[in-house]
Amino acid sequence: MDWTECELVEKVPGKMGGRPVIKGTRIEPETMLVYEQHGYSPEQTHAEYPTVPVETIRRICLFASQHQPVT
Repeated sequence: MDWTECELVEKVPGKMGGRPVIKGTRIEPETMLVYEQHGYSPEQTHAEYPTVPVETIRRICLFASQHQPVT
């Protein structure tokens, strides 16, 4: 997944090896997608990752669904 166009995600040299993370955290956005794939609601995912607001989780999952590569 290319996160460069997602305003909620940043890549900071030296932070998590330069991998994309949700801004202000050390949590990779793919983590939110894994929880969604396992049937967690944004509220349930937020309970596991309380530093990530529910709305951010929703927007990351929406971004990912709208930017899937065409196969």
